[in-house]
Amino acid sequence: MHFKLLMVLLFGSIMTMTAQNSGSISGKITDKTTNEPLPYVSIVVKDNGAVVTGGITDDNGAFTIKNLPLKNYTLEVQFMGYKTHIAAANLTEQAKAMNLGTIVISEVATTLDTVEIVKETSTIEQKIDRKVITVGRDLTTAGGTASEIMNNIPSVNVDQDGKISLRGNQNVRVLVDGRPTNIDPAQLLKQIPSTSIKKIELITNPSAKYNPEGMSGIINIILHKNANDGFNGNFNTGITFGKTPKFNNSLDLNYRSGKVNFFANVGNNDGKYFNNGHVFRSDIRSNQLIDVVSDNQGVLGKLGMDYYINDHNTLSVYTNQNYFTGKTDIQVDILYPEGSGFNDISQHTMADGDNFNNAYNLAFKHKFTKEGHTLDFEANYNDSRNTQDADYNTSTGSALPAVYSDRLEDNRKNMTANLDYVNPLNDKSTLELGTEARLIRTDNKYNTSNPNVTNPNLMNSTYTYDVDIYSAYGTFGQKFEKFSYQLGARFESYHVNNDFNKGQAVFKDSYFTVYPSAYLTYSADQKNMFQLSFSRRVDRPSVEQTKPLREFSTPLLTSLGNPDLLPQFTQSVEFNYTKMFGQGSSVTGGIYYRFINDEISRIFYPDETTANTQDQIMSFGNFDKNKAYGFEVSANYKIAKWWDIQPAVDYSSISQQGTISVLAEGSETDYVMQNKKVDVNAFNARLNSNFRVNQRLSFLLFGFYRGQVNSVQNLSREMYKIDSGARYSLLDNKMSLSVRFNDMFRTMRYGFSANNPFPQSGEFRWESRTVYFGLNYMFGAGKNRAMQRKQRDDNTKQGGGGMF
Repeated sequence: MHFKLLMVLLFGSIMTMTAQNSGSISGKITDKTTNEPLPYVSIVVKDNGAVVTGGITDDNGAFTIKNLPLKNYTLEVQFMGYKTHIAAANLTEQAKAMNLGTIVISEVATTLDTVEIVKETSTIEQKIDRKVITVGRDLTTAGGTASEIMNNIPSVNVDQDGKISLRGNQNVRVLVDGRPTNIDPAQLLKQIPSTSIKKIELITNPSAKYNPEGMSGIINIILHKNANDGFNGNFNTGITFGKTPKFNNSLDLNYRSGKVNFFANVGNNDGKYFNNGHVFRSDIRSNQLIDVVSDNQGVLGKLGMDYYINDHNTLSVYTNQNYFTGKTDIQVDILYPEGSGFNDISQHTMADGDNFNNAYNLAFKHKFTKEGHTLDFEANYNDSRNTQDADYNTSTGSALPAVYSDRLEDNRKNMTANLDYVNPLNDKSTLELGTEARLIRTDNKYNTSNPNVTNPNLMNSTYTYDVDIYSAYGTFGQKFEKFSYQLGARFESYHVNNDFNKGQAVFKDSYFTVYPSAYLTYSADQKNMFQLSFSRRVDRPSVEQTKPLREFSTPLLTSLGNPDLLPQFTQSVEFNYTKMFGQGSSVTGGIYYRFINDEISRIFYPDETTANTQDQIMSFGNFDKNKAYGFEVSANYKIAKWWDIQPAVDYSSISQQGTISVLAEGSETDYVMQNKKVDVNAFNARLNSNFRVNQRLSFLLFGFYRGQVNSVQNLSREMYKIDSGARYSLLDNKMSLSVRFNDMFRTMRYGFSANNPFPQSGEFRWESRTVYFGLNYMFGAGKNRAMQRKQRDDNTKQGGGGMF
């Protein structure tokens, strides 16, 4: 019933969209005193005093308002610290496109208080190579961390373990401010406070100027960074009520005077998180009960400076500092029926982990005299240190408990340097060139006192994983009246060297390869855009997938990496269509198809180091070929002045395969390995609906549905939920109060069933039903004049030398 209701609203909303506009108004805004163009100036279009639509100027002070009915309009040019300018624009059949030329505005005599306003509602914008979600208060109030808001983003899913996937695939690259980190994405998302996020970019089919990692694409999380004149700030605080309260806070500050802009952001989140579940094995009627309590604390800080040397040169530095500590209490009880011949097993695990992740960035931008002609140099250093201590206490029947401990130490360094060059050869053609050097160093240590581990090489182990990547790229694009295209290629030299126990097992690999890309765009008119793209990408084995050290263990399962894994290569074709409507509404649809070679998948095999035939090893292996395809549809639509919606659906299908252990024919105790291949189909639907009562008060409803998914190992059951919320603004919109009731009917859960290696079924639950209260306060004084380097801040250029 929940699913049917959601789908009726979803498709009904999309089908009600109709096109009716055909005019446009354009112009350029400049400062009267300096004659400089003014970016981010608000343009308000009115019809008989009523607001019809609007927009803002770009970095060059230019604006274009499209999709307007042919009428007489009044334009108001509004900018903090400047006098409002009013202009008339009459659109007729003979003059559908009106250019108002250069509009000069002047500053007012007094300085007005101003702040960077955080949008009430999140918006989705489809650009040529990415989908950009501007995070409004409706998303930041969904939860305290990035992990908790990601399920509200179209095509993105986060499972019960925090693993993130894009279009149904976990081979996705997660970046912060356009830069890689050394933290596992599942852990990274838990460390970033939701209120520190400005935008989220989904790049599903990146061109050759981007680093080629990530089969399903790139998710780029952009943190807040202000650049207004004077001193400005933004404070957020929130509390989530579940079983116990959880807290998150963030503070954004900036000070700009003359040629220097200082900016800082600090955020934290802490609290206890509860998870529990059970697994029933029907052949021997055992019941496994699992309780997990995680006590997490995280702090994220960003500090930097921009120095505008002159009109052509800008120097920037910043650092991201991240600290996270987590204590996890895990209780696992395996209960057998009387007379089964098995003894009950109880395992209590206490894990204590600390993670330090530090990033340092230096950038220099040179703007040539010709518009758009630029040279960028950027260097980045990322250092992370992660330690985990785990104590195990395992009891079997009436025997004395087995007590032992594990210690994992993980140290990683990631160094990149890149040079990007952009040259608009003429008004139709653009050439882009770039180079990058990337060095990755990883050092792991593992120590255990487990009495079952008798091999001294496994009791005290070391593992190093070093990667050197050198690359260069070139792209060439041309724009015509309705067509545009871009062709590119990235050339890359890759070297990897991993070493287990200082020479006991060494794996080396080197190869040179090319990653081509192609884009073709056709704009039928101002309201319809079609795009066809192709790219070749790679998924290199991660440290976690390759290191032959314990990742985790339960009484019956141990997870280890495979140092012999090979890279997985993917060729992707994608087609997208964008339809624009009036008042900023739009709908975007896309389909894609992927060819995959040397696919990396999970494998399971018996643990021959123990006497128990039920013990298994979970690892990774390469398979031959695979394919994947899917589609997605999302929209921004304003039904009425007081009601707007963002519906989205996505479907993905991939032929998944893996090695599993099954009972040998005619045996009840012996297992054999078997390769299994299935088509994994996943369907997701989301609907975000916002209702505005007046300028101060608004409400929201959010619905989510995920269909059941069949995989190599098990069948996952469907999931769905409904959230609600409200926001109230006061103090001239400088302060807002918000509340969100997540999973109101407590329907979210992960249920599964499986036949291999054993017939079993289970369910896991977490604190999905919560109530969040948040407060946002903005303060400061100065004109909202944005920095000329905004393009790099928003990561819209991201050159391939290596913004990625």
